[in-house]
Amino acid sequence: MALEFTDDNFQELVASGKPVVIDFWAPWCGPCKMVSPIIDELAAEYEGRVIIGKCDVDDNADVASSFGIRNIPTVLFFKDGKPVDKQVGSAPKSAYVQKIDALL
Repeated sequence: MALEFTDDNFQELVASGKPVVIDFWAPWCGPCKMVSPIIDELAAEYEGRVIIGKCDVDDNADVASSFGIRNIPTVLFFKDGKPVDKQVGSAPKSAYVQKIDALL
């Protein structure tokens, strides 16, 4: 299961030293509901190697605004604590796998 990123735990999780993948979403977003199960699958497949989670933009506006998230779903990919790639809008699982593998 994917971790829950919040305004409070964001810095700690991103600074873990591992690659990080964050799905910015909202409960009312249709395309977000298509991406959510993919993120959960990836969290299980990459467990221990990559930190993968979700950030509800309605509940965590500080984190979302700090990265200029205007469209959801947006998935950000972090390496060494810095964003290095992103996927805006829904995409097939293979697109996320390719971006995650590039982080490793």
